[in-house]
Amino acid sequence: MSGYFQLVLAQLRIFFRNRSVIFFTLLFPVVLMIALGSFLGNGGGVSLSATLIDQDQTPASRDLIGSLEKQQVVSFSVGTDETKAMDDLKQGDVQFVVVIPVGYGKDITEIEQTGSLSGRNSTQVQVFYDETNLTATQIGLSVLNQTVDQVSKGLTHYNQWVTIQERGIQAVNLKYIDFLVPGIVAMMIMSNNLNGVAAQIAAWRERGILRRMQSTPLRASTFIAAQITARLILNGFQAMIVILIGSLFFGTQVNGSWFLLVCFVILGTLTFMSIGFIIAALAKTPESASPIAGFISFPMLFLGGIFFPIKNMPDWLQPVVQLIPITHLSTALREVMNIGADLSVLWPEALLLGGWMVVAFAAASYSFKWE
Repeated sequence: MSGYFQLVLAQLRIFFRNRSVIFFTLLFPVVLMIALGSFLGNGGGVSLSATLIDQDQTPASRDLIGSLEKQQVVSFSVGTDETKAMDDLKQGDVQFVVVIPVGYGKDITEIEQTGSLSGRNSTQVQVFYDETNLTATQIGLSVLNQTVDQVSKGLTHYNQWVTIQERGIQAVNLKYIDFLVPGIVAMMIMSNNLNGVAAQIAAWRERGILRRMQSTPLRASTFIAAQITARLILNGFQAMIVILIGSLFFGTQVNGSWFLLVCFVILGTLTFMSIGFIIAALAKTPESASPIAGFISFPMLFLGGIFFPIKNMPDWLQPVVQLIPITHLSTALREVMNIGADLSVLWPEALLLGGWMVVAFAAASYSFKWE
């Protein structure tokens, strides 16, 4: 046990004595977060998206959908699950949910045939919107009202036959910095463990440090456990600094469970450490370990939802994006911090990260070499 603690302390000393390592694993991500947060932190843009639920399923409702899709301001996607659409609206994934109710087609037919509507002045289309985003709401509702008004003009005996029933929803008011901070934490975990472990173990092997360790009573399990403990301490420390700076400079906060957040930090650390051990086993020299690690980690920076939302990526990339571990780590951290999600929601992320960890550790144990 004393050997285990000595190895943990040695690993921590190595880290804090290496100024370049401190810069690239801690200061650089913090500087990047502050820079992006300062320029883009209030996030925004006027890109508007909406989910359209057609409960009527008539030629009249399909005509309305066609009219809505022709305008260029709001991007529509047709859905069937109203509950999911409302959840997306509350989480800020879309700005509007448009519901064409049952009976819309019947009302349009009555208006066209009789020029009136029994007992009512108009038929209504429901529009749910995010009332925390006033700019997007005003632009979107204006466009939707104009489109619906054009549909009314096309009916016999022009009147305001089709109107919008506006219903505000209290959505989570998130800025780009709220998206960015969990992504930076995920990036640090990946970089420190995948790139860091691969380069360090390869360097120790080349310098004969691992061979000398093998000649001592030290067991491989003790060595690996010490590496894991040291890096868990470092990652926890770094994550706390990033979250603290995000809170002080930009007002970000952790809305969910701190315990669950720590659990995902641990799970992410173990997952990427195991991949780092595989790279260290495959690389012959430290010079080859870094390019191999970079070849794996660099694409994940852009595919894993660290800087950009995953949903904005092309459809043909989605299967790849959904398989890589950084996607699920950044999603889990973001859901815990911003939405306050619990394990009942995030169990798929935990399961996939756990699967990566088990498979990668099994491969690392098989391929690990002292010399």
